[in-house]
This record gives sequence, structure tokens and C-alpha cells, in this order.
Amino acid sequence: MEERLLNKKYVFDGKGVLALVGGFLAGSFLVAILNVILIFVFNINIQYEDYYLLVANAAGFLAAIFAFDYFVCRPSIGKKLNFNMSPTNLMTYFLIFPMMFGMMLIAEFTTSLIPTTGPFFGEYYQYFTDLMEKMTSNTATLFFLAVIMAPVFEEIVFRGIIMKGLINKGLKPKTAIIIASVIFGLVHGNPWQFVGAVLLGSVLGLVYYKTKSLLLPILLHAFNNLCSVILISYNKTESFAETFNVSEWLLLAVGIVLFTTFYLLFTKKYRVHYNEN
Repeated sequence: MEERLLNKKYVFDGKGVLALVGGFLAGSFLVAILNVILIFVFNINIQYEDYYLLVANAAGFLAAIFAFDYFVCRPSIGKKLNFNMSPTNLMTYFLIFPMMFGMMLIAEFTTSLIPTTGPFFGEYYQYFTDLMEKMTSNTATLFFLAVIMAPVFEEIVFRGIIMKGLINKGLKPKTAIIIASVIFGLVHGNPWQFVGAVLLGSVLGLVYYKTKSLLLPILLHAFNNLCSVILISYNKTESFAETFNVSEWLLLAVGIVLFTTFYLLFTKKYRVHYNEN
């Protein structure tokens, strides 16, 4: 019986969806309740403070991860949720970061094709732009949220829980990577970030599947977000083309060359050594 439990792996199914969504909503609700208490007792409204977004996101993701661990993982495999965070050999880093950067350029070009004007897209894009301006007004808060919190929490949920859980369930790795990436894109809540999230999520999923270390997609995710924070701080835009005044087509060409070259080196030419916990 003990040996059977040791060999069991958690899966991601309908119960997992309920655990993640329910946990996230519960964590967010607790922060909202705390804010109401502070308003009535101390006349303090933290909703308009820069750190509120950090607290709300941390509470939501931590509660979601805890719910999956407590209600899905432990009952099914008899032990707590655990991820391999092992570093890998130096050469792997030299392969995956250029591959990621190439896809970042491809994602920017693809995103630029989505309309930002018109009866539907125009109003939606303006709302999205205004929201992003509010979220990025404080550089320190933006850095901590985008470069530290988001990579850790999102990679645990989308690659560590959803993608790995789907593979454990029996889905082909390619299918699991795509599904996790599409869900990753959908939760961003707008078409402009959806495209980039799906493309970049696919790279993150590939790297996690090949190396079995969640540390690597976390570092790549942080690298992508760090580039965005630097561009926003410097030029109030996430676009490399606008910042450096170059053609989107040139970025696409460079992106294709970088991604294709290092993708082939990573998946075909280089042998990745790993151990999965």
C-alpha cells in the first residue's frame, strides 16, 4: 500500500479546477474582508495603496496553491505538493534564455497585429491601457509584483500544477503544454496579453518538461517580466520596436532566427541532464 502511494502522482482534473479557482476566490475575499474591517475600525482603506495589489495577488495565489495541495494532492498521493527547484548545468541557461528572447520578439510582432481601434477594440484597449497605467505607476511595486511574485506563483500554478497534472493524467506533453499555455493566456483577461502569454507559456512549458526543474521557467518568466518593467520605466511602453525605433518585421526576423536556432540546440543537439523529485 505504501509503495503504491509513493508511485502515485497527482492529476489535474475538474476537482483541481475547483480547488484552484475556489482557493483563489477565497484568498481574494479574505483580503477584501480585511479591508472592510480596516475601513470601519481604523478608517483606513488599503485598496488605494500601492501594496494592495501585492497583498491581494499573494493571498489569492497562496490560497489556490494551498487548496490544491490540501484537497487534491495530499488525499490522492498521501504527501504534500512538492516541486523540483534544482538548478541545471550552465550550458542549458545559454540555450534557454536566447530561445525565450526570440519568442518574446515573435510574441511582440504577433500582438501588434491585434487591432487597438474600432467600436469594440478601441474602447477595450483604452480601458486596458488606463488599467495598466494605474498598475505601473509605482516602479518598486511593479518590479516586486512582475519580476518576483508573478513568476513564482504563476509557474507553480500553470506549469507545476496544471501542466504537470495533465501529463500525470495521461495527456501527451505537447497537449498539456498547449492547454496550460492557453489557460495562462486566458487569465490575463485581454487579447493583447493573451497572445504573448500563450506563446511564451509554450516555451516555459517546454523548458519545464525537458528539464523537470520549475526553477528554470520561473527564471525565464522573471526575465520576460523584467524586460517589460525596464521598457515601461524607460519609455512607458512594453514594445522593443517603439523603444528602439525599429521595424516590427525586423524584430520578427530576429526572433525567428533566435528561437529556431536555440530551440533546435535545446531539443535536438544538446542533452539535458535532470533528476525529477
